[in-house]
Amino acid sequence: LSDCLACDNCMTSEEGARVFQQNQKELFRVLNFNKKCDTSKHKVVAVSMCPQSLPYFAAKFNLSVNDAAKRLCGFLKSLGVHYVFDTTIAADFSILESQKEFVQRYQRRNQEEHALPMFASACPG
Repeated sequence: LSDCLACDNCMTSEEGARVFQQNQKELFRVLNFNKKCDTSKHKVVAVSMCPQSLPYFAAKFNLSVNDAAKRLCGFLKSLGVHYVFDTTIAADFSILESQKEFVQRYQRRNQEEHALPMFASACPG
């Protein structure tokens, strides 16, 4: 989130409230809470890793991307994170859906004035 430009173009106010809750301070507060209390009162902590972040860690620590993923996952679990999810499949679905939409728009380009151009983006933050 530190790379976010805070342009508010990618989310609604409800999503903004959820993103606000996902910060480093809140993460460590929950992890510390989990260490101090009974396991029945633990809050489940899940982290998602995007495929774009892994090459950075791999290059920084001179590792392969797979090794970087394994080590980062192990590090997060050692902090007390319960689940670590890879978002690669979600990114793949997003690309497939964008492709499908583009083909539909391209086929309608002569019937609809605003079928093209089609704009798409992915937040770099």
